[in-house]
Amino acid sequence: MSTQDEAAIRRRVDGIIEGLRAKDLEQLRGLYAADVVSFDIDPPLQHVGVEAKLRNWARVFQFFEKVDYEVRDLELTVGGDVAFGHCFGRLSGTLASGAATSGMWVRATFCFRRTDGDWLIAHDQVSVPLDIASGKGVVDLEP
Repeated sequence: MSTQDEAAIRRRVDGIIEGLRAKDLEQLRGLYAADVVSFDIDPPLQHVGVEAKLRNWARVFQFFEKVDYEVRDLELTVGGDVAFGHCFGRLSGTLASGAATSGMWVRATFCFRRTDGDWLIAHDQVSVPLDIASGKGVVDLEP
């Protein structure tokens, strides 16, 4: 694995954090491949294309007056023109109502593809553990 490639990918993940904190959809757009497939927390089962991904982030911005995002334990594997990583992420901040929320931790997986020299997110997946007995997501766990 090239340390240069890993550093570039880590900067992309940092770009997600920066774009969310700034509530900047155009900055976020530059991080994703045009044909990104996202298995996000929100229905439906998949969101296809950068516009669909940005609509998800735009919904987040409607709920939050101030957004914060934290990433923990990012592990990357890089090979050639593809890479993948997994981490824990937490979206938190101040809601539009003015109430502060500490958010919840989710599991995140990113798949990157090098396109014209840039590492772009070609796929991401966000999930919470499921309590099978109740059929409900478990949202109070911490890494």
